[in-house]
Amino acid sequence: MGTSSLQAQNVGNVRDVRTEASEPEEFGEAPLDDVVKKETMKERRVLDYQPVRESDIMWERRIWRIIDVREKMNLPFAYPEEPFFKILSDAAVKGDLPVYSVDDDKFTKRLSTDDVLAMMSKADTIVTFDPESYEERIQVVRNDINWADVKRFRIKEIWFFDKETSTMQVRILGIAPLIDVRDNDGNFRYEKAMFWVYYPQARNLLARHRVFTLAGNTNATISWEDFLELRYFSSFIIKESNVYDRRIEDYARGTDALWESERIKNAIFNFEQDLWQY
Repeated sequence: MGTSSLQAQNVGNVRDVRTEASEPEEFGEAPLDDVVKKETMKERRVLDYQPVRESDIMWERRIWRIIDVREKMNLPFAYPEEPFFKILSDAAVKGDLPVYSVDDDKFTKRLSTDDVLAMMSKADTIVTFDPESYEERIQVVRNDINWADVKRFRIKEIWFFDKETSTMQVRILGIAPLIDVRDNDGNFRYEKAMFWVYYPQARNLLARHRVFTLAGNTNATISWEDFLELRYFSSFIIKESNVYDRRIEDYARGTDALWESERIKNAIFNFEQDLWQY
């Protein structure tokens, strides 16, 4: 009787044996990969923009620019653990962030969740071999897009002079990820915009995501909303509002296009300086 009881007790304790290969989730909450659990960023809220009256805007200019994530100053956009594109796309797929069609840049047509899901993967055909019938079959598979193919972002913004505060200000209106389109051999074909994010609607989302800064301080409390508002990124201008609705590439190429971009940037800076007499 004693032996039977001991065997039954041992059998009952088998399920409690833990091995080095066991997953932590089987035994409760996973270990904390930090000194403390950081919740401050997740609860952060953004401040509303200062109200501006229409009559106080004495001058404004719309600017379109490109952020290239391959530039050193823009490397945080491509941080592998949480790239900027993944933050936007995940929120769009869940329905937490409205996104708009790139048919125009006025945010007129909102995309459905199904439209967004269709962008995040593409259909492809592969040839498979059936070991039983010894026949080749054509199979359709869906491949998720690679976030690393999003190397640039298009920004739409408005620069304006507020005569109430006598300051030049800028408001970002939209952000559009640009993805590289490749052929079946993996060769680059062209670049296309995926969708527009209306930036004022994304501020609360971006304020809850931390930026990995180039300084390497993993405890830095700068959010993506801070990063964009403080303009910690590098970019170049591709278009300004004009009567022909032309981009710079429509009338300038190569080095001339870069000089034209620089001219527009300096014109905005000089406009504010020329209002004052020293």
